[in-house]
Amino acid sequence: MTKDYAAYFIDLDGTMYKGKEQIPAAARFIRRLQAHRKKIVFVTNNSTRTPEFVAKNLTENHDINVTAANVYTTALATADYLDSIAGDKRRVYMIGESGLANALRRHNFVLTDCEPDYVVVGLDTAVTYHKFEQAVLAIRNGAKFIGTNADSNLPNERGMVPGAGSLVALVQYATQRSPLMIGKPEKTIMQMALQRFNLSKDEVIMVGDNYRTDITAGINVGMDTLLVYTGLSTKKEVSKQRIKPTYEVDSLDEWKME
Repeated sequence: MTKDYAAYFIDLDGTMYKGKEQIPAAARFIRRLQAHRKKIVFVTNNSTRTPEFVAKNLTENHDINVTAANVYTTALATADYLDSIAGDKRRVYMIGESGLANALRRHNFVLTDCEPDYVVVGLDTAVTYHKFEQAVLAIRNGAKFIGTNADSNLPNERGMVPGAGSLVALVQYATQRSPLMIGKPEKTIMQMALQRFNLSKDEVIMVGDNYRTDITAGINVGMDTLLVYTGLSTKKEVSKQRIKPTYEVDSLDEWKME
C-alpha cells in the first residue's frame, strides 16, 4: 500500500526520457498523475535551460503535456536561494547560460564583473579562460562562491561530456575555496522547491533514476523517494546503499496510486 502523496518532484533525463529517446511509461505516468490531480514539479539540475524550454521539449518531443509552471531548475533554485540571503547585495558574476541569467535577473540581481558580491558557476558550453579568471579573482577578493550543481558529466549523443560540477571544480581548485552547492543531491534545491510550491516534505515524493543525485536529495531533505530503473542507477549498486529508496520500480507503469 503506497501513501497518497499530494505532489511529485520528478527528475527528467533517465526518468522522463533518455536523451532524445522517449520513455512511453513516463508519459503514461504523468497522465495518471494529472488525472488524480497531483501537483507535478520537474526538479532538474540543468541550469542552462529556461522552464519554458523544458516544458516545450516535454510537450513536443515526449508526449508529456505540461507548462513552465511545472518546472523547477537549479537556476531558479540558485536565484531563490540568493534572494533569500542577499539583502541589498545584488551584484553577481556568473559563469552560465541564459536559463541562469534569466532567473537571476528576475530577482533583480545585477550581472557584472565589477566587485560582485557573489560568483555563481553553472554549466556554460561557451566558457573561456577569461571567464574562469574573472570568477577566481572575484572569489579570492571576497565574493561568496556558489555552484549550481556538482554533476561531473552530462550524457549527450557523443558520450559523457563535462558537466557543471567540472567547471565548479576548476574554480574551487584555483581559489582553494569550497562552494555552496544548490542542486541535487544537496537539500537546498529541495527546500527551495518546497517553499516555491508551498508544500511540506511529508506531502511529496521524489521520483528519479539516479540514486546519487535524485534519491539522495530526497533522503537529505527527509522526503520519501521512488527510484525507477530506466536510467543511471542499477539494482546491484542500490543494493549496496545503507539507506534504500522508499520504493523501487522497473517501470513507472508499476506505480500504483490512490
